[in-house]
Amino acid sequence: MDILVIGAGYAGLTTALRLDRTHRITLISADSSFRQRIRLHELAAGRPSVTIPLAELTEGTGIATVQARVSGIDPQARRVRTDDGRVFPYDTLVYALGSGTDVSAPGVAEHAYTAETAGELRTRLEAGSGEVTVVGGGLTGVEMAAELAERHPSWRVSLVTGGEPGAGLSEKGRRHLARTFARLGVRTHAGTRATGAGPGVVRTDRGDLAADVVVWAASFVVAPLAAEAGLAVDPRGRALVDETLRSVSHPEVYVVGDAAAVRVPGGTSRMSCAAGMPIAAHAADVVNARAAGRAVRPFRFRYLIQCVSLGRRDGVIQFVRSDDSPVEWILRGRVAAWVKELVCRFTVGSLRLERRRPGSYLWLKGSARPSSAPVSASSSAA
Repeated sequence: MDILVIGAGYAGLTTALRLDRTHRITLISADSSFRQRIRLHELAAGRPSVTIPLAELTEGTGIATVQARVSGIDPQARRVRTDDGRVFPYDTLVYALGSGTDVSAPGVAEHAYTAETAGELRTRLEAGSGEVTVVGGGLTGVEMAAELAERHPSWRVSLVTGGEPGAGLSEKGRRHLARTFARLGVRTHAGTRATGAGPGVVRTDRGDLAADVVVWAASFVVAPLAAEAGLAVDPRGRALVDETLRSVSHPEVYVVGDAAAVRVPGGTSRMSCAAGMPIAAHAADVVNARAAGRAVRPFRFRYLIQCVSLGRRDGVIQFVRSDDSPVEWILRGRVAAWVKELVCRFTVGSLRLERRRPGSYLWLKGSARPSSAPVSASSSAA
């Protein structure tokens, strides 16, 4: 069977490495290296590199890797086009194009840095000093602001957020975050909604804020290719999938990672590698099972923690319920920073182990639900 995986982030790589190697597997990636997205704030603050060559991660697997950018999908013909004019046929497609920072607000694409341009941001910060304003009070923005303030004390760091920084944390977690920001000198503009950016300025609903450097970390958006190809998607453009992670409109397509709107406790899966890697691993297991004529089970998953680094020596590990809501139990300080580092290393270690021993990655599945009865391979085959 010809299996085509498009996207080589955490989810795409997990799926490709876990698939039965009796299949003919092709992995298409816009880059020749895997980028550790959860370390991009570290790259911005001076870490030398956060990438690993794909050739190193796929060595000895038989996976054919192609460096190209996907430009279109034809589900009827079961073909994928790339921007260099090539066409790749498939029997089964794994769509793993992930997400990126939403830069659609006026002036953001022209005047702001993002996590994706962390290398350019690092170069800019090393070249001077002044005011740097991070937009976004979620975990991405919080980590970026703390990291930059710790690494670049010559820069005055501010955080702009429409709500409260780290709003998804417990009260204890938010208190520790506030104390850490105070220690690092990070100023916060809470309750201030950023509406765009301009030369040396952040536009907000409370007026303009001067900034020599703007870092936009407000929200994520998925690639439009799934919707353009006619796959059923939700209002955010995430592909709608069934309980075995197949597109509800095109059963020969599996969608994994941030690109998929997966039902989990609490609603739809959060855009994160914490959910993306389990989704990807289960999708690979389902593809393998169906190809072998075995019954498959619906995806099961539960959240356990949220990991937040606050520089290299501080952080918050927020314990959560199965639906990702916080409980009043946290780790903080150096212990939390150490745990976060272990989690970052675990993600790469899991990929390396999957290369050597497919099927080795495990995740918390939570309690069984009534819908978790086996699904027959014959009635669900593509």
